Amino acid sequence: MIEKILIANRGEIALRVLRACRELGIRTVAVHSEADRDLKHVLLADESVCIGPAASRDSYLNIPAIISAAEVTDTVAIHPGYGFLSENADFAERVERSGFIFIGPRPETIRLMGDKVCAIAAMKAAGVPCVPGSDGPLDDNDKKRTLELARTIGYPIIIKASGGGGGRGMRVVNSEATLLNAVSLTRAEAAGAFNNDMVYMEKYLENPRHIEFQMLADQHGQAIYLGERDCSMQRRHQKVVEEAPAPGITPAQRAEIGERCAQACRDIGYRGAGTFEFLYEDGRFYFIEMNTRVQVEHPVTEMVTGVDIVKEQILIAAGEHLHYTQDDITIRGHAIECRINAEHSETFRPSPGKIIEFHAPGGPGIRMDTHIYSGYTVPSHYDSMIGKLVSHGETRQVAIARMCNALRETVIEGIDTNIKLQRAILRDAAFEAGGANIHYLEKKLGL
Repeated sequence: MIEKILIANRGEIALRVLRACRELGIRTVAVHSEADRDLKHVLLADESVCIGPAASRDSYLNIPAIISAAEVTDTVAIHPGYGFLSENADFAERVERSGFIFIGPRPETIRLMGDKVCAIAAMKAAGVPCVPGSDGPLDDNDKKRTLELARTIGYPIIIKASGGGGGRGMRVVNSEATLLNAVSLTRAEAAGAFNNDMVYMEKYLENPRHIEFQMLADQHGQAIYLGERDCSMQRRHQKVVEEAPAPGITPAQRAEIGERCAQACRDIGYRGAGTFEFLYEDGRFYFIEMNTRVQVEHPVTEMVTGVDIVKEQILIAAGEHLHYTQDDITIRGHAIECRINAEHSETFRPSPGKIIEFHAPGGPGIRMDTHIYSGYTVPSHYDSMIGKLVSHGETRQVAIARMCNALRETVIEGIDTNIKLQRAILRDAAFEAGGANIHYLEKKLGL
């Protein structure tokens, strides 16, 4: 077993990793910025190291500082959480070259799946369904081929940066008149944002849902799927509400796509937790990308399967075989997650500041993953998410009712939060019916 883990992250995910380590009897090291000295996991960790000023580039993205902290504390492994350096292949490589265990996929796997063109090619080879597209990068010197591809695929199409992600590096094109200019603009933006100007083309699906499959794979060639999540309630490509299982997806569909994803994991030698993201329209799945890390929304899958995904990550990194076979995985009931952000519910303006009073909800089937507490000051330097409220029930209707109760019970005073918005979503007729597409929330909000 790994004896000591450095947690290279902050906030609720850092606390989540610390709790998993405690259950496994593993000592922890919390690294933190100067602004995060009072984070709960920093106060609870066995050791803590300040790695720089508040700005992320000088602390949580500072690879030499993190490696140095691991060295001076005799750390054995590093858990990157999500965001920051979690999908940075150079960081994973530096961790391993420095003699530490990276709790995540191999660097070469992160690079493969981080390059969308290469990822799509790998998925097609494994039999995972993909969106019709250019089957490779667009050639800036062959504009005729670009125009012909778009005509063959059919408008609207979308131009995507190969190195992009998180809703960045994408441009929808509705007609041939604007195609070449859109390609040039996306290429320029990609070069500046991702240091990679490669772009490709796909059919733009107009009313899809966002459905993703949670995977676990060990380094011994075993891979399983833990069912799917629906993450279609989004604002500006950022997820707001997630649930598992996805409404309307049949057990047969789950088994077919899940096994194809598991086979893809075996084919590329995947290790750890990962998520295959799909667009789903008219009964068909289309692969869009793979996230090579634990997801923000992993708790809903934990609630319906009983599998502790973070503990499994650690055990896999320690070289153990998966503790589950596919036959062990059963979906029980329904779970919903609401992301609680320090922001105004209508303007979405961030709301940093001191929390005067905090009261977490309770009751059957309620889970609150958060790092905040009464007297804690939310800094202005990082993402606005301050917690994840999760409900579970034997049916979707029960899960919704429990979430509505939990949102009413939650008290966070001193700052603005998006709880009002979350309550409105849970009461919305389209959400209650299930199966809303990824554009629904933005249209409802008038964005």
